[in-house]
Amino acid sequence: MSTRTPTARRSPPRAAAITAEAGRPDRRQAILLAAEKLFAQHGYHAVTIRQIAEEAGVPLALVGYYFGPKHELFHAIFEHWSHTIEERLARLAEVDNDPDDAHTLPRIIEAFTAPVLALRASAEGEYYALLVARELYHATEEADRVLRGYFDPLAAAYIDALHLALPHATRGQVAWGYQFALGALLHHLNDSRIERLSRGENKRADPAVAPMLVNFIVGGLRAALPKPKTPRPQKTPTRRQKT
Repeated sequence: MSTRTPTARRSPPRAAAITAEAGRPDRRQAILLAAEKLFAQHGYHAVTIRQIAEEAGVPLALVGYYFGPKHELFHAIFEHWSHTIEERLARLAEVDNDPDDAHTLPRIIEAFTAPVLALRASAEGEYYALLVARELYHATEEADRVLRGYFDPLAAAYIDALHLALPHATRGQVAWGYQFALGALLHHLNDSRIERLSRGENKRADPAVAPMLVNFIVGGLRAALPKPKTPRPQKTPTRRQKT
């Protein structure tokens, strides 16, 4: 009885190609950057995994190899940029939160806005800033997961700080103020209409306008949440003595 020597199983050529591509560390970063760019430009739901692979210049299967399904790739983008949230929290921690100091509120708002504006103006952070401004407005399952995991803790820290700086307001009122401030910031990041409305005088997301944005937000908070007026002490009328 003759026996056949078993031959080693060969990986299909496609699987071998995927393994070779996966060995290149730059491929993972290329996929992440491609997804970030396309999601920022077209929106999460309008972009396919195939389009991301084409933009990154990698085989389609490699996207799934590194990140799994599309929603996990979306989440990975925010994990990649989580250090920017830590920077904003660190800048907030540096603020001496004295409610009697008129500079406290502007310093909190500057800590909130400055890192994001710098990111938007940079070549490496432009698409991420646009992605935040565009996608996190939408009430989707993917956006909600990112908001809860990354941005809700940031929001809570800033609302706490604003409440300390505006102790006469309720936390509910301060939370509204935070949302209004966030809306102004996100609109500034994403808007291009300003160029047309200013007849070419302004450029979109201009970092030079940062002080004006801070003053706008601070002025709005102070107007919406004014300190209660302290009643003036009434003068006791003096009675004239009869002569």
